[in-house]
Amino acid sequence: MSSRPTYHRNEKLPTVLPNYPGNKMIGREYCNGEELYEPSFANVFRWKFLTENPQKAEKKADTWAPVVVDCTEFLRSDADGLVWLGHASFVLRVGGITLLTDPVLFSSFGLQRRHPLPCRPEDLTNIDYLLLSHGHRDHLDEASVKLLARQNPQMQVLSALSMAPLLRGMAPTLVVQEAGWWQQYDLGSDVPLEIFYLPASHWHRRGMFDLNKVLWGSFLLRMPGGGTLYFAGDTSLAGHFEAIEKQFGPLDIVLMPIGAYKPPFMMEMSHTNPHEAAKATNIVRAGHVVPMHYGTFDLSDEPASEPLRLLEEIAAGGMLRAELHAPAVGEVMRWQEWV
Repeated sequence: MSSRPTYHRNEKLPTVLPNYPGNKMIGREYCNGEELYEPSFANVFRWKFLTENPQKAEKKADTWAPVVVDCTEFLRSDADGLVWLGHASFVLRVGGITLLTDPVLFSSFGLQRRHPLPCRPEDLTNIDYLLLSHGHRDHLDEASVKLLARQNPQMQVLSALSMAPLLRGMAPTLVVQEAGWWQQYDLGSDVPLEIFYLPASHWHRRGMFDLNKVLWGSFLLRMPGGGTLYFAGDTSLAGHFEAIEKQFGPLDIVLMPIGAYKPPFMMEMSHTNPHEAAKATNIVRAGHVVPMHYGTFDLSDEPASEPLRLLEEIAAGGMLRAELHAPAVGEVMRWQEWV
């Protein structure tokens, strides 16, 4: 691997952060900001075979799962709203434009849904934009991408640098627009919406030989009238939250991950725990926060109900400045009433 860094971005898109040179790469790997981060298989081995979960019995007894309500009527309407499908999957409709984030619609090997989808996968039609934050399998599912591409021939994918070859291997006809951090997607002059690809503190791997070959990140949407919605993707607590607040803050609505944080030696560089999620939400001066990345898949050692319970305790104690919205899966949130 070459030790000499290079910097990459989509030269066809504007970069909104002054003097930002692009995403740093060392060899063929994207850096996590300025530093190269390579998760260790030794940590996976330590977690799975050498470490006893101190909450093992509590986790086994905790059968909590999010309440699920049907959202089919909303999907068939043209009303604005925000619906959580579970994990990091949201349907957002704004000004007649429908967006879908990180869809994982089916169970797969090693990734079993703990609750049903609040609609039939076949009901996810008329999707204008598919926002894919990164390539991990609990955010980018091949069966879901194939189905959505088949059902939504007009759909455009907004994602990260080097993502297009991976996606076109799943669905060759997909229209994919790649962006680096701090870049604004080209939606054309008729779309009353701005979408930016922003940093996250994470990494990429789907197979044995593709470590950090695809970028990861987060999204910010600027609505008609100027309101903002931020989708944090998968991230640990890092300095990008201060940078995002400086460039765009205060933010109106934040979709923030709160789960998959134990054991810390395995998860702390990948995900935020509830206290870190609250801190990040406060840093960006969010008015409203919707938690995600909990309750749908069993990815870590904490009991299923713990992430939301801790976040609710943090909010009750006055340590979360944003208004907390913890919806049922499928519940329609009228975001337009918040901004």
